[in-house]
Amino acid sequence: MREAHPVERAVGIAHYVSDAPGTGGRLRSTPEDFRVREIEAFDPEPVDADPGAYPHVLARVTLHRWDTNDFASELSDRLGISRERVSWAGTKDKHAVTTQLFSVAKVDPDDLAAVAVDGADIDVLGRTGRPILFGDLAGNAFDITVRDADASRVDEITADLAAFAAGDDGASVEAENGPVTVGVPNYFGQQRFGSERPVTHEVGLAVARGDWQGAVLAYVGNPHERERESTREARAYVDETEDWQGALDRLPRRLGFERSMCHRLVEREESGDGTLDAEDYRYALEAVPSNLQRLFVNAAQSFVFNRVLSERLARGLPFHEPVAGDVVCFADADAPEGLALPDPGRTQRVSEDRLRTVRRHCERGRAFVTAPLVGTETELADGEPGEIERAVLEELDLEPADFDLPGEFGSTGTRRAILLRTDLDASTPDADDALTVEFSLPKGSYATVVLREFLKTDPSDL
Repeated sequence: MREAHPVERAVGIAHYVSDAPGTGGRLRSTPEDFRVREIEAFDPEPVDADPGAYPHVLARVTLHRWDTNDFASELSDRLGISRERVSWAGTKDKHAVTTQLFSVAKVDPDDLAAVAVDGADIDVLGRTGRPILFGDLAGNAFDITVRDADASRVDEITADLAAFAAGDDGASVEAENGPVTVGVPNYFGQQRFGSERPVTHEVGLAVARGDWQGAVLAYVGNPHERERESTREARAYVDETEDWQGALDRLPRRLGFERSMCHRLVEREESGDGTLDAEDYRYALEAVPSNLQRLFVNAAQSFVFNRVLSERLARGLPFHEPVAGDVVCFADADAPEGLALPDPGRTQRVSEDRLRTVRRHCERGRAFVTAPLVGTETELADGEPGEIERAVLEELDLEPADFDLPGEFGSTGTRRAILLRTDLDASTPDADDALTVEFSLPKGSYATVVLREFLKTDPSDL
């Protein structure tokens, strides 16, 4: 089994499914090389519906070179309204062309349609009774061009991934024949942990262990080789001295969250006897926005999940069907046609006598094998899958009860499908060593975990 890149191994991704050499190549040479379109799951009323009952105007927006948050701020400025009145279903990459839904509260549809923002095309769809919220989408469709790729390797990689999707070692495909059903482990991609400095899971693991001081040091200290030299030196100073005023003198102004934590620690030192306790470090960590507090713990859960999948892969257990002891979830009956969407709220433990029946459900796309995103209400699997889950948690010195945490840090947990299956079409449309890859994924899954199998390159290049 081909070993993953060292940066990937640091976030729990140990191997590639495909043993074939990678194509190499470059992503996002231009934003137009990376196109993402939301698969919508939000139906509006007509534009002329009663604005009292339907106060939110829904629009489909295509963005060129826009970060989602930045565009929302620009849109609110143009309309002369509060930024809080703009909502969206999913955050997208700036270095891409993205098509996604936004809703704007208490705005005239004509005013929204008339907004002129460079790099944005706004199409008003109708009215809704509530704002669109994060997660109000079924998935995303991708149309991606890889430059300077070795396309001769595509067929072999595609065949490996088709075999993994079906549990068939003898799969054979030809890329020019059109879409092929492929599968990869449903890993959390590098973005979940920090693309340049993957440490959010280290912070979350420390929080789950009740080590608030260690969590602050993991975020403020903990230098990474990919950072600027001045930043590495400042972080190393923090690790060596825990001198928080000295850290403020050294940390670059752009590291606003780190500096906010240091400010709080200096404040507590000056207001007390100069010593700090666990509550002081927790107070420092709470200097960051609530969504980042949640992300720390989510990243820890994601790291555990990746480790469980890597161990299952190493043991040769199937991903496309369960073994005795697995926990499966069933398909979302309301998912758009052609997109298999797992519903983690409907799970079943697979006993030996139900194994054949559940395997048929998985074969037909009605059920999915899962692994835990560990939280206080997580029930671990039985059999060998349960052994893997417990072994990973024991190695990390964690248990579900550890996620009974204060404020935004707490989590009840859930389960997540372990196989990411999609119909993928890979082609070479021109003679410039360009490879075009088209596929769709359910919400919450990462295009990079599909692309990594093809390029087999440094994750920072994805």
